[in-house]
Amino acid sequence: MITSVLVANRGEIARRVFATCRRRGLATVAVFADPDAGSPHVREADSAVRLPGETAAETYLRGDLIIAAAIKAGADAIHPGYGFLSENADFAYAVRDAGLIWIGPTPEAIQVMGSKIESKRRMAVAGVPILDRLDISEIGEKELPVLVKASAGGGGRGMRVVRTLAELPDALASAAREAAAAFGDPTVFCERYLEGGHHVEVQVMADEHGTIWALGERECSLQRRHQKVIEEAPSPLVDRLGGDLRTRLLAAGRAAAAAVGYRGAGTVEFLADEAGGFWFLEMNTRLQVEHPVTECVTGVDLVGLQLDVANGRPLAGREPAMTGHAIEARLYAEDPAADWRPQTGTVVRFDVPAADGIRVDSGVADGSVVGIHYDAMLAKVIAYADDRETAARQLAATLRRARVHGVTTNRDLLVASLLHPDFLAGTADTGFYTQNPPADLLAGTGLEPSLAALIAAVSDAAAERGPLLPGLGSGFRNISVGFRQRRYAIGVSEISVKYRFDRDGLTVDRGESTAGSDGGSAAAPAGPPATPVTLVEATKDQVVLDLDGVWRTFAVARFDDRVVVDGALGSAELRRLPRFADPAGRMPAGALIAPMPGTVVRVAVAVGDTVTAGQPLVWLEAMKMEHAVRAPAAGTVTELPVRVGRQVAQGTPLAVVTDD
Repeated sequence: MITSVLVANRGEIARRVFATCRRRGLATVAVFADPDAGSPHVREADSAVRLPGETAAETYLRGDLIIAAAIKAGADAIHPGYGFLSENADFAYAVRDAGLIWIGPTPEAIQVMGSKIESKRRMAVAGVPILDRLDISEIGEKELPVLVKASAGGGGRGMRVVRTLAELPDALASAAREAAAAFGDPTVFCERYLEGGHHVEVQVMADEHGTIWALGERECSLQRRHQKVIEEAPSPLVDRLGGDLRTRLLAAGRAAAAAVGYRGAGTVEFLADEAGGFWFLEMNTRLQVEHPVTECVTGVDLVGLQLDVANGRPLAGREPAMTGHAIEARLYAEDPAADWRPQTGTVVRFDVPAADGIRVDSGVADGSVVGIHYDAMLAKVIAYADDRETAARQLAATLRRARVHGVTTNRDLLVASLLHPDFLAGTADTGFYTQNPPADLLAGTGLEPSLAALIAAVSDAAAERGPLLPGLGSGFRNISVGFRQRRYAIGVSEISVKYRFDRDGLTVDRGESTAGSDGGSAAAPAGPPATPVTLVEATKDQVVLDLDGVWRTFAVARFDDRVVVDGALGSAELRRLPRFADPAGRMPAGALIAPMPGTVVRVAVAVGDTVTAGQPLVWLEAMKMEHAVRAPAAGTVTELPVRVGRQVAQGTPLAVVTDD
């Protein structure tokens, strides 16, 4: 029987498994790479073992070190979480051979389902609908579009959509590189790509006594880079089409598990269409990131069931059914408007307000560092309600009130997605972010930059002089005085705020702004807000403004040279600018700057080459994904100071393109 569990993982999933272990009175053991030494999952475990190194290859992918850590700490079982070694059959064999209990499916099942090529062959034999694999050498115009997929692993890594034959060679090479880096296996294959499909998956749980449960289905159609962003249970497509679609899906999920003698928790993923057809994509032989929505609608603890099955206990009682609706949003450190660019830095503040029907599974806390070596997901926020629309609106409201400072996140995009008419109608498919680019979804959302700058300026003034109003406080002058000026940056836009306090209250002069372009978030014009503004009161932590007759309260926080403004109208993070810019800090015109720390994995140009605006020149690998860095303008490459294999810091010049 299991008495102590080592989780061979980090962050949110390690904390999630520990929570169930604590409820069951089991001891917990964490492992950690050097960058994770101060992480919440390490502090929460009963004991922790260091894995020397920084990268996943040195630490969380070293099965030998993890097994040695379990034995040293006295753990008798290993839970792999998701990602890393969770679907590595050799690791599962090694755990078993070391005399430890493996909390997962049999290594044999992992081996079969770990190969998307072999798993599809098994599914065809079992009668589960599949999409035929294409012979890469025979792909022509009539087969397009096609999807290049890594045979091993998941999570959207090693996947590329190809719509022209000219793109195919680069897509194959890039997908193979990414698959090798993430899973240690560069094997890729191609299959037909269905535009506008729905990603629907079945949660299964099986014991060693022959019982297989299908615990309802989930829909995960809102994806970027083939990685899920919003997940829910039950599927709105299945609810909308009705008939026997749910019955057929759940039966296919059970058949898939039975075909490989499955044991434990797993997810059978399908691509479905509006006609009620569906095709097997893959089976994830582990707990999924989105498992909380199934727990909410079925009332089961999936980690608890994993422990029961690993202990040899049978699944008792009737197969649980779904009630109500649950939606999960993945909160990432990324900039959706800059091609979903991952962000790094310190999470200065992380606060998602508690509420009935809200669950937060987080891997970070105040002070956590988001680095380049691991996934950029900060937390999963889940809402559960009696009906789908209530769950969506409750989740959007919770995210809007969240305070996440220090790193750029996709929070505003999540809110806009949840409240989009297509999502609320349940018709959004896998093409949602193609049809609704982030820049379009984010237009008009968030706090107006000029208003945010004014709030920051007034609050900064209060921090220096004491509270302002009622009674005007120490900022009041009985005689006419000149305007004070403060300068801030939001993204690539610089905003100058001119204001003064006099007998009429707060007077704002016209501001000025300059906007650059690095492919990041769009900048809004400067100047005072279009609506009339009256200052009600201000402290260093809070500003209350009368905006055209409506009082609005804004919270203000500071760290380093940053000011963060949060309120019901949105949030903004500003950077204070000095009065005079240092010329030495300016980059040359046409400089291509590293948007994040990473490793250069490909350089597509040489000095002297002519390039066009937006052409990808250099590729960086960060957070287990490849990211193309594009030419800021058309011209000639005049400097190229980097080479393949070099690690670069954020802001490092990668190339200079000179306008001819």
